[in-house]
Amino acid sequence: MNLKDHYNALYKESIQKISNDNYQIDSLIDSPIDARFGITLIIRPPVEIKNRIQEFLNKLKTIEPNQYYYKNSDIHITAMSIISCYNGFQLKSINMPEYITLIQKSLHGNTNLEIKFKGITASPSCIMVQGFMNNESLNITRNNLRENFKNTTLEQSIDKRYSIQTAHSTVCRFSEKLNQKSEFLKSVEHFRNYDFGSFKVKNLELVYNDWYQKEKHVKKLFDFSF
Repeated sequence: MNLKDHYNALYKESIQKISNDNYQIDSLIDSPIDARFGITLIIRPPVEIKNRIQEFLNKLKTIEPNQYYYKNSDIHITAMSIISCYNGFQLKSINMPEYITLIQKSLHGNTNLEIKFKGITASPSCIMVQGFMNNESLNITRNNLRENFKNTTLEQSIDKRYSIQTAHSTVCRFSEKLNQKSEFLKSVEHFRNYDFGSFKVKNLELVYNDWYQKEKHVKKLFDFSF
């Protein structure tokens, strides 16, 4: 996949939909009864990059203060959703050591993975920072996970929603109607090609998480260091 072309197409299509009020508002973001949980393999960017993302989000907050903006503690890249969040999932229902062993077996040996956060893209429900990988090691690990989990009876939902191939980070979700839509989109466009920085990936975290990766709900299960 050509990530630049993919992000560009997604941006163009999504901004058009948002402009036409054809965007999706997430009514569950602040719901106290949201019981969707799962397990995910994630990458966390370093704090200096997350701080640059917050500078961007602060611009958006001045225009649309009531949308949902990710805190530094919650910003992440999904390496692979192992069990997508669903109502009623509980850790005690799975054998965690088996998952850890299988993930360890799936990790690609390339320790030179770098991710560059440059530019903004969007979907009809959120704003995302674009992530670009310097090599194929993450996608090789993803393919290993697909193949290895397919050959087991372990509960998993890999690729059930979509086949992940990007390295983006969702940083804003629409939680209510956009009141200053044109100004909001103008500010997003201003950061369309902004360079947030690059970082070397040193580890992957396996976490138990809610839909939004809120710190108060996330539990680290294992740290796979390179």
